[in-house]
Amino acid sequence: MNKGHVVLPMDDSIFFKLVRVVNLTARPFAESIGRANRLTLNEWRTMLVLASHPGAAAQDVAFHTGLDKMTVSRALAGLARHGRIVKKRDRADQRRTHLWLSATGQRVYERVGTGGKRREAQLFAAVDAAEQARLGVTLDKLIATLLSADAAPR
Repeated sequence: MNKGHVVLPMDDSIFFKLVRVVNLTARPFAESIGRANRLTLNEWRTMLVLASHPGAAAQDVAFHTGLDKMTVSRALAGLARHGRIVKKRDRADQRRTHLWLSATGQRVYERVGTGGKRREAQLFAAVDAAEQARLGVTLDKLIATLLSADAAPR
């Protein structure tokens, strides 16, 4: 090891393993599902939020996905270009726009979601229900920690 150089332990890093799981899970989406549906992974993530939170605003999508505002803006532009979302200005705050999946968007969501559920089942096939529950709790703690850290004054 070179003096003065820090080596990050990639193979034992839980953080790196989380990133790898996300990448391995997302790879088939980009290679086939996304291409077949003219849909980017970030557009899909945005659709997931709008399906679960109809009427959400762009900042809500950013919050729920963890994506930055510019990435969400690009995803929304792509969805709008393909007629997959409906936008409506907030009467009380004209700067805020509420978003819903359009009928076209809902059909794409249902078609792509079926494959997503299969991928999720494949991912968790070797993980029992108790382990999944513990993982869910742990991930919720990690998310809360990051949100708290990001909200703290610097």
